[in-house]
Amino acid sequence: MSALRAIPFPEVTLKRPSQLWNPARLVWVAVGLALILLVGNPLLRLILISFQQPSGAFTFDNYTEIVSRWRYLVGYRNSLVLGFSVACLCLLFGLPMAWGVSRTNMPGKNLIQVLVLATFVTPPFLGATSWILLAGPNAGWLNRAYMAIFGTETGLLNIYSFPGLVFVIAIYSFPYTFVFTKAALDLVSSEMEDAANCLGAGRAKATFAITLPLIRPALLAAWIITFLEAVAIISSSIMIALPANINLVSLQLWQFFGYPLRVETAAAYAMPLLLVTLGLFLLQRRILGAKGYVALTGKGGERRLINLGAWRWLLLAYAGLVLTCSLVLPYVVLLQAAFARAWAQGLSWNNLTFANFYFLLFQHSTAKHAILNTIVYSSAAATLALGLAICIAYIVSRHLVPFGNVLSAFAFAPFVIPGMVLAIGFYASYASPPLALAGTATILVLAFVTRFLPIAYSNASAAIRGINPEMEEAVLILGGSRLLAIRRVVAPLLKRSLLGAWLLVFIPASREVSSALFLYGPNTRTMSVLFFDLTEGGNFEQLAALGVILLCTTLVFVGVGLKCLGRDFMLRKGGSE
Repeated sequence: MSALRAIPFPEVTLKRPSQLWNPARLVWVAVGLALILLVGNPLLRLILISFQQPSGAFTFDNYTEIVSRWRYLVGYRNSLVLGFSVACLCLLFGLPMAWGVSRTNMPGKNLIQVLVLATFVTPPFLGATSWILLAGPNAGWLNRAYMAIFGTETGLLNIYSFPGLVFVIAIYSFPYTFVFTKAALDLVSSEMEDAANCLGAGRAKATFAITLPLIRPALLAAWIITFLEAVAIISSSIMIALPANINLVSLQLWQFFGYPLRVETAAAYAMPLLLVTLGLFLLQRRILGAKGYVALTGKGGERRLINLGAWRWLLLAYAGLVLTCSLVLPYVVLLQAAFARAWAQGLSWNNLTFANFYFLLFQHSTAKHAILNTIVYSSAAATLALGLAICIAYIVSRHLVPFGNVLSAFAFAPFVIPGMVLAIGFYASYASPPLALAGTATILVLAFVTRFLPIAYSNASAAIRGINPEMEEAVLILGGSRLLAIRRVVAPLLKRSLLGAWLLVFIPASREVSSALFLYGPNTRTMSVLFFDLTEGGNFEQLAALGVILLCTTLVFVGVGLKCLGRDFMLRKGGSE
């Protein structure tokens, strides 16, 4: 017993509650809870409700219904064909243009990049409206010109068709391909092409055998993004596919949210779309994981431009044709319609009016509220998304908690979730009591935050990785807290990058359609929702005027980015509907 008493026991020091729950640790816990509420819970709820009856009882009937009705299966088939066609057409539009800007002596490069940026910020539903005015059967500008020139009674083009739908979506999705491929081409040195030329390969063969294989990851990523953009897009579907009686997954999901409301069936119908999305990204990892894609160059590696000779003018003409279809013609007809009494009467002083803008700004019952809601909701979403993204990026980059990569995966997860699917998950999670957020500003802002969190996180992560952690460690060594180091060291160094990230969330949030159409209420309409409300009346003059207001609002914020961050702040970072 005496020997036992002689054994010294280690002294145990209990930490005070203030040490266990210091402000920094509370922030990390809050970040984890926020990700669970914004990403984990909606996805889990979406899966669970797809196996439920309206009463809450377990059932497989929702899945039985979607595989037993031919109309639903046709929607899947049409959407997959649409996605494949759009993705391939985007490569045709964007790849030659990116190659010309990055690798050749094609003239007008700066102008092309500015016009691609303008195309990028143009809402797809606005582009669809413009092309209805341009290529509507018989009444469209291009068809009327064709009939006048050739003396025919019918026009050549019909935008209300499957090829018309593919074209309209692709002409506003190809900037993704341009951005991805140009960024990859800018990193490829000319040394390997020069070696191929020395061995007898011509410029064309060297490009196809050396350059394009090196940018295959970027091409594959661009193809997947544009495929998913086409499959999940709802704005162009409502504008073109619905009048053309083309059944698509996006339209079918939208109709499930009509009367009677069928959330359970919508959740089940969305599952294959979510599985296709995940399957594509897993396939991408498998393809790219089988090979390495690294261009090794020495210190003297450089990128020399290819002299195309007279062919450079042909490449410029091709880029001009694509941008004319995406920007010049649509903007001309949009402005004409916005200031016209009747757009079909063409350009004349007697047809000029400001009545469409006056009606929207001073007479329409909800237009002013929709404009204000758009600015407020988008600003709130950009601020919240950026704040959350900074916290996640800092935790992951500084290895502050174990399993930080889990937080990173949650932050990127909305990237592979189509907007419609995410909106259905939010509705299933938070529309009913006890929260009862259906139709409120809160559910819209939270959906926007989740939808564009990957954009904010990718920018915040890149910015924080560029800050040397030794400066923060110096604060800690001198007795300062982690939060003090963030406030006094990290935050001032991030100001410029944070402004760019904020704008890159605000701009797509201001034109967001899929989440807004599923979640808005009578008092929470945004400009994109109001746009589709006006569509039902068929008044293209007022639609065009609202589109001009939305464009002007967007361009004000783009102008801030151009002034503060440089011409290519969006094209370097990325940015859907």
